[in-house]
Order: sequence, then structure tokens, then C-alpha cells
Amino acid sequence: MMELYHGSNVEIKDIDLSLCNPNKDFGRGFYLTDIREQAEFMAERRARIAGCGQPTVSTFMFDESLLHDDIQNVRLFDGPSEEWALFVMANRNAREPEAVSLYDIVVGPVADDGVAFQLERYARKLITLDVLVKELTFRKLNRQYFFGTELAISKLKKI
Repeated sequence: MMELYHGSNVEIKDIDLSLCNPNKDFGRGFYLTDIREQAEFMAERRARIAGCGQPTVSTFMFDESLLHDDIQNVRLFDGPSEEWALFVMANRNAREPEAVSLYDIVVGPVADDGVAFQLERYARKLITLDVLVKELTFRKLNRQYFFGTELAISKLKKI
């Protein structure tokens, strides 16, 4: 079992996927990290952006063996790659957000503002896909866990 953290301006008791924002890195879903400091940073940021609430980190337990379970549709990205970059771009630019990420769970790097800048350069054909991946490889990337279906959400246990 592993602990996963979600940073927000409110405590998350029940996960409601319909409240999740579309066009995120891996699609519309609930995002967590296994890095507590990353969740604390996101909680501070969310409280500042929302202008209300308090920075709050909600903790969940997750059985990581489920990442290799044939019952769920899981996508794992070990680090930045061409496949990861194109997947993030497709999700961020989707006109119908639910149509892109059809996975229960996705694990991979976070595309922060610096990554978004590089993705935009690629989209405008200012750099090649190979250069994009090289640029992303040297960045300090945090890890995120995406839970995009009710089946996936059911595997999280609030603590």
C-alpha cells in the first residue's frame, strides 16, 4: 500500500469526478501525487487562486499492485517521452475531454508551466518532437497519479 496526496483549498472527503476540470495533462479526473511536498505546494496554489478556503492536503491509501492488474486500464509513463508529450497535448487540447483519456489510471510526470511552454513551442512547429523530449528530459518533473473512472476512484481509501 502507498500513500497518495491531493492538495486543494478544501478537504476532499468524497471524490466527485463531475467536479474535476477538463483538459488536464491526463484528462478529466482526480489527480494525486506520492510526493507530499508537491501536494502541499498545490494546496497553497489552489487556495491562492480560489481566494477562499485553506491549503489542505488530503491523504489516500492505494494498492500499487493494481497498476499491474489486468482488471483496470492503466497507462504508465516512466518519464518524458514522445508518447507522453503527445498524450498530454491531446488531453490539454481536446474539444471533447472525455474522448482522449480512456484510462482508469495514468501515472507520469507533471507538465508544469515550463513544460506547457515547451509543448506550445512544439505545437507551433518551432521545435521538433525529438527536441521537445530532450528539453523535457532535463527538467525536474514531479509525478502525478490520475484516477479517471469510478472504478479507479473506488480503489482509493481516504485516511
